[in-house]
Amino acid sequence: MTELRGARVLLTGASGGLGRAIAVALEQQGARLILTGRRAEAVEALAAEVGGRAIVADLAVRADLERLLAEAGELDVLVANAGVPASGDLGDWTQEQIDRALEVNLASPIAMTRALLPRFRERRSGHFVYISSLSGKVGTRGAPLYSATKFGLRGFAAALRSDLHGSGLGCSVISPGFVRDAGMFAKTGAPLPVGIGTVTPGAVSAAVVRAIRSDKAEIDVAPLPLRLGALLGGLLPGPSAAFQAIMGNGFSRQVVDAQRHTR
Repeated sequence: MTELRGARVLLTGASGGLGRAIAVALEQQGARLILTGRRAEAVEALAAEVGGRAIVADLAVRADLERLLAEAGELDVLVANAGVPASGDLGDWTQEQIDRALEVNLASPIAMTRALLPRFRERRSGHFVYISSLSGKVGTRGAPLYSATKFGLRGFAAALRSDLHGSGLGCSVISPGFVRDAGMFAKTGAPLPVGIGTVTPGAVSAAVVRAIRSDKAEIDVAPLPLRLGALLGGLLPGPSAAFQAIMGNGFSRQVVDAQRHTR
């Protein structure tokens, strides 16, 4: 269990709406925030709002990541929230775009973890939080690359938690479903299929706080039907893929079209 009051927290992806919600929730718990993102104006404005420090960096660029860690200094918590949507048919992607998605969504959290581990282990304290997705539990139509990165992040965190058992270090995964008002899905404006519910950014940020304070291994943030659907989809991948093909084709096309410019 990690005490957040006075803890030095590095939050990536802070220039997005979900990052803002997480930053506000952590600040309310008394954390000392170091915020990073690509958009300087957004990151600096949020840092001023929550009394944190802004470091502008592009996590697709390894030199930026190394500079970020050097400037951040001593840390107690990493919240790896940065991500790119990575939706669309794989054949429509260039290799450069694929490499960028893999770097931001998966490789950079792993690289930051590796860099921070020695000091955390030396102190026998520290916590890693990874923002994954229900798409890391069941393959999502129209987003094979995104699902690959989120499956990878979730698997990495699960194995890391086992490695860290008894070390005094914590490791948590947060897996949201569809988030309204902020984040990747909300920006698309795509209407969800009937019966699919959403959650608020506040619910995701509350899960981050709970995961750190109670050292939760994994927290799913979604309405119960969607969580059950993800569970069944993971157990029955064949029927899940067929069902998504029948029911979600139009929805996935709208999402892909809206996110194409983010590659």
